[in-house]
Amino acid sequence: MDTQLMIQSTPNPNALKFVLNKPVKSEGNFTYKNASECEHNPLAKVLFDLNAAIGEIYFFDNYITITQDGSVDWDDIEENVRKTILEKIDAHDPNFKTEEPKQASTMTAASGPEIDKINAILDETVRPALQMDGGDIQLLDYSKDKQLKIFYQGACGSCPSAASGTLSAIENILRDQFDPDITVEMAETM
Repeated sequence: MDTQLMIQSTPNPNALKFVLNKPVKSEGNFTYKNASECEHNPLAKVLFDLNAAIGEIYFFDNYITITQDGSVDWDDIEENVRKTILEKIDAHDPNFKTEEPKQASTMTAASGPEIDKINAILDETVRPALQMDGGDIQLLDYSKDKQLKIFYQGACGSCPSAASGTLSAIENILRDQFDPDITVEMAETM
């Protein structure tokens, strides 16, 4: 089967979603913030090497979201990204290992019964839309004072609407379906 690639815009003007007809990540998702994190993913490394403006690469299911810093026009790098993905995808292992970046903070994904319930609500309500737009969210912490800390991934990470509209929508959904006193806060980094 010939590899097919479709490029989709996202609500984030600095992110494009490169959708393939084959998997790029078999299980879960992963965000790279720089080339030094790509030891187990040569495709991500070569994509970072294309242009210094590329600031994040997100792998999920059958797509790769590339986020750039806004210093270049997409017309200047989009074709090189497309060609590189098509040239390298057959050698790419969608089962690549993921390790926490060396410079990551001590914060890790939250767990527990309350987080499981929140994740189930977000899986039904919010995540499908975020994933359609080339991103996702990870829950980092849920405190005793009912404050939920989330981390945006992929195109959502630097999207202007994520910090305002999406964050507010997540909080409203969780207040309605989980706990009326919950507050949702965006984490700047992982």
